[in-house]
Amino acid sequence: MYQRLFAWGLSKGGAAHERLIQQRKRELLAQLHGSVLEIGPGTGANLGYYAPSARLTGIEPNRHMHKYLRREAERLGREIEILDGTAERLDLADASVDGVVSTLVLCSVADQQAALAEVLRVLRPGGRFVFVEHVAARQGTWRRRVQRAVRPVWSVLGDGCRPDRETWRAIELAGFSAVVCDHFHLPVPVVWPHVAGWAVK
Repeated sequence: MYQRLFAWGLSKGGAAHERLIQQRKRELLAQLHGSVLEIGPGTGANLGYYAPSARLTGIEPNRHMHKYLRREAERLGREIEILDGTAERLDLADASVDGVVSTLVLCSVADQQAALAEVLRVLRPGGRFVFVEHVAARQGTWRRRVQRAVRPVWSVLGDGCRPDRETWRAIELAGFSAVVCDHFHLPVPVVWPHVAGWAVK
């Protein structure tokens, strides 16, 4: 029941946050061509940013998201193959995709290291991992203390989301040959700091 309600809520909300990050998404996602895997595509918020040449696959563990994702793909005239699974166990062959996308997902995966290892595994050499994620505030700041204090409740309400994860550090240590990461702040409580960028296998 919770996953059904979360999927419904995501399909109805999030427009304000999307407006704040849409330009960064547009710049990053439009550069991807060939076979592109999106981890946790949810209700399809990213579908309109991809280049027409991108062949899309989505790994979405919440099956209640699938109908909203298909509906958005139909509205945009896009095709997307939707697979069950999790970021930590991608049902794809080694070196089988040209790009992998994660937006506001790595905050909630059970094991970031395992998820990023899977991203590296399925990417072809020279393939690109694109990400836009909210992350932990700097150590010792009042924002970091707020994130730590609300984490137990936030995680329950946000389908496992942890607002105090140093996701950029996990990406930098994952084994990519190059990482470009831009830190920025949005006027959104608890998830103020964000990172956006790309990494190459």
